Formats: sequence, C-alpha cells, structure tokens
Amino acid sequence: MFDDKTLTGWKQLTGTADYKVEDGAIVGTTVLNSPNSFLVADKKFKGNFILELEAKIEDTAMNSGVQFRSNYDASGNEGKGKLFGYQYELDASSRKWSGGLYDEGRRDWLYPGSLNAKSQNAFKLNEYNKIRIEAIGNTIKTWLNGIAVSYFVDSSAVNEGLIGLQVHSISKQEQEGEKVYFKNIKIKTTGVHPTSFTDGIYVVNMNNNMLTDYEKKNGWRLLFDGKTSKGWVGAYKKTFPGKGWEVRNGEMRVLASQGKESANGGDIVTTEQFSAFDLSFQFKLSAGGNSGVKYFVTLTENNTGSAIGLEYQVLDDSLHPDAKLGIAGNRTLASLYDLIKANKQSRFVHMNDWNTGRIIVYPNNHVEHYLNGVKVLEYERGSKEYRDLVAISKYKVWDHFGEAKQGHILLQDHGDQVSFRSIKIKVLK
Repeated sequence: MFDDKTLTGWKQLTGTADYKVEDGAIVGTTVLNSPNSFLVADKKFKGNFILELEAKIEDTAMNSGVQFRSNYDASGNEGKGKLFGYQYELDASSRKWSGGLYDEGRRDWLYPGSLNAKSQNAFKLNEYNKIRIEAIGNTIKTWLNGIAVSYFVDSSAVNEGLIGLQVHSISKQEQEGEKVYFKNIKIKTTGVHPTSFTDGIYVVNMNNNMLTDYEKKNGWRLLFDGKTSKGWVGAYKKTFPGKGWEVRNGEMRVLASQGKESANGGDIVTTEQFSAFDLSFQFKLSAGGNSGVKYFVTLTENNTGSAIGLEYQVLDDSLHPDAKLGIAGNRTLASLYDLIKANKQSRFVHMNDWNTGRIIVYPNNHVEHYLNGVKVLEYERGSKEYRDLVAISKYKVWDHFGEAKQGHILLQDHGDQVSFRSIKIKVLK
C-alpha cells in the first residue's frame, strides 16, 4: 500500500498535521490546535482482509491509531470533515491500551486495552511495533508484536471502508512537532482465513445472547438463553416470579413498581451456585433506575427485602438519590455497593443505552469490577481491609458477610425497570 518513497495513493482528509516520507516511512508531525488528522489510502477496501504494518512513537505523551473500515463525511465537524470507523489504538502512555479497538467519531471505546492485561506491555516506545489487524465478517482481531490483544464481534459487519493513519490532536505547545512513523504497510484481501487466537482472552461480543465458538472453547456459557427464564428462580422461591419480571425481545426485564425494593416480583437468582468466576452482563436502565447484580448470595439469611450478597451497583447516578448516600460515592454505578466506590469516567457510562458490566472473582479471592471494558475497582474478599469496610457498612449485622465459599448470582428488583441480556459466565479454577 506504500511504495516507501512517495505519498502516491494517499490523501489527507482532516486536520493540518504534516505528513511526508522520510527514510522509507510515512512520518506524521503534530500541529498545535489541529483536530485529529488522517492520511487515508485513496482506495476503499471491501470485504475481508488482513492488514499489517509497523509504527513507531517516540514520546509517552503521543497517541495515534490506524483507521480501517472507516468512512468520510465531508459535512461533519461543522464542514471541516469527519472520518469515522474502527481504529487500532496506538497508546504510548502509562495507560497501555495499544492494540485496543476504538470507534472514531461514533461509539467511542469498543475494546479498551485494559480488557487484556497480558498484552499491555507489548508496545515498545521508540521502536517499530508490528501491527496486525484481521477483519473477517463482523469479527475483528488484533495483534501487537505477535501478541494477541483484542477480540471484538460487532452486531453487524461494516463491509467497506478506508484505511488511514492518524496523527492525534494536541493542545499543549510542548507537544508540537512530535512525530509518529508508519512503514511496511501491506494488505491481503484474497484467501483470507481466520487466524488462531491465544486462549483465555475476553471477547466483546455484540451479538445478543450468543457465544462464539472461541468463547465456548474457552469455557464460557450463557446464564440467560434470551428466550426463557430457564436457570433462574425467585429468591427464596422454587419457581420464577409470576409477576414483576418478563422475558421479551431477548431481554430479562424487571418491571417498574414505584421504586419499591423487592415488593413486586422480587429478586431472581441462578439455580446454580458459583465460587470463582468471570461474569459478564449487559444492562439498560430506565431514567432514574436502580437495580444490582449480586454475587455470593447464599439465601441463608431469610431476610425481608432484597436478598443479601455482594452487589455490583446498577444505578442512574444522575437521577437516583441513592448515588448521594453511603460514604464517598460507594453507592454509585458499578461500585461494590456500600463498600467501595467505582473509579470511573463519565465517558464510559452509557445512560439511555446498553452498558456492559463484568465481575471477576479469582480463585485467590481477588475481585474486580469492570464497566464497559474498564476496570473500576478491585479488592480482596475476606482481607482485613475488606472486613474493616464491612464493619462500617449496612452489612455489619451479618457475620462473615460476602465470604461464603460459593453462592448464587442475583438480579435485583428495586422497583424500577431495568433490562438485562447477554449474561455469560466462565468458571475459574
């Protein structure tokens, strides 16, 4: 795609960054107060492909990316032009998200690099890094220096688009003149077949209530089939609630009942119990909605109201008053309810849309909460620090709260309409 000598076959669509050829590489140089700049190939590529190239960044303050299956709207950004589509992230900062998948100009982050901790040290500063992107149908897989990074399955395939090289916008004078280098750019568009991917990597799968063969092979299974309540019963009950919940349009939905906790259908729990696991679920809140996903629910307390367990808070922070209660925000979205606040940015919260929650409980009792691919908290179940937090919480009345060897997964009825789908789990050993 690049002749190592000229920019023939390439054109700049947005921004004012400088692109030129030096020593067999395309060199992009930052310009102060320019929007994101993109040098794109003249030709649109349709169908499946494998794209390989090398890229170098010299400063930890720099950020770049490779666009693919992207398109251009000349009227976007108030007539300045807008390129939108998939982007392979190049991140030289301490965040270490290189190889992650971003959706430029549309959905923001699709596969943050934090979802694959084993790949986060693959990027090499001030050296050429080998990039590999495989786009087959609606499945995208990425590699960095031979290390598998991202596995993303979209709900539909964007079958045609541009390939581009980004120079990110800057706003500080000291960042002006920074360079990013690209070379050895090549693409394969015929005889393209899926490449095997390293086992054990989390898949962001946008196909509702479905698993890829890779996920099944790696031990994932659905806890909700998208059609029935199979595998779920009411808390403290032997059957699924006859009211207050519905399964419709691929969703498990708790219905509104004036915001009263477990006063209508009540909570529902899995018939199975789990110990160490990786649990992923999608949820959508109604305005001002409140619910939760609880784990290590033993149903031994025989309490009134919602059953007792560790809770991944599901809440509309902006409209529900519970967000302002508790201690220092520990009742906000994705928090360990009443114990630990979720450290999250507003850009990673999708109000009025679907969000992805994730809870990982490792065999050594280390626990992590994620929201839309980003880790927001972690703690050690049963540690002194954990027990000290319990001692000043509403759970102090329960002996050894949250420390059971195993328990049910629970979806909470807090009297507001909240929908769940794509609930999947992998048992960890």
